[in-house]
Amino acid sequence: MKREEAIEVVFGLLPDDAACVCANGMIGREAQRVRDRAGNFYMIGSMGLAASIGLGVAIQAPDRRVVVLDGDGNVLMAMGSLASIAALAPTKLLHVCLDNGEYESTGGQTTISRRLRLEEVARAAGYASAARATDPDALHRAITAALAADGPAFVLAEVDGGRGAQVPPRVALEPPEVTARFSAFLSG
Repeated sequence: MKREEAIEVVFGLLPDDAACVCANGMIGREAQRVRDRAGNFYMIGSMGLAASIGLGVAIQAPDRRVVVLDGDGNVLMAMGSLASIAALAPTKLLHVCLDNGEYESTGGQTTISRRLRLEEVARAAGYASAARATDPDALHRAITAALAADGPAFVLAEVDGGRGAQVPPRVALEPPEVTARFSAFLSG
């Protein structure tokens, strides 16, 4: 499936009051193109931090649904965040990893995610549930199940590698604007 299709599935199932932390690079760029909203926090420039930021939001607002849109390269760069999320066990946190098997934003270098099943790492770390989806229908079912149960949940979506014909534009907001908008969203 295409990454944009996966993002559309996720956003199509999100409650309006859900916070969504989007990883840097193409994930944040495509998330903005698919559905820009005040509840999206776009991590700009710092790889591997989306899960930690999402965990912080989930701890600060335990009754709010928090979704992390992450990438395989980001998860691999900050594997310790999986253990922290599992240990603190926020029940409304959904961690979605869009796995294209490469560091797309920096030139398409191959990651090890095709050999290391990241959903199994999340399960071993102690996530309440972990699943893998290879097509939009399977992703829809996995996200629906994760949203209906206590988390933290991890859903890995296998997405196509390589840049498409149209590279999404950079996030249009500067980091201080992203922060202010997201903070106002969280404040209600």
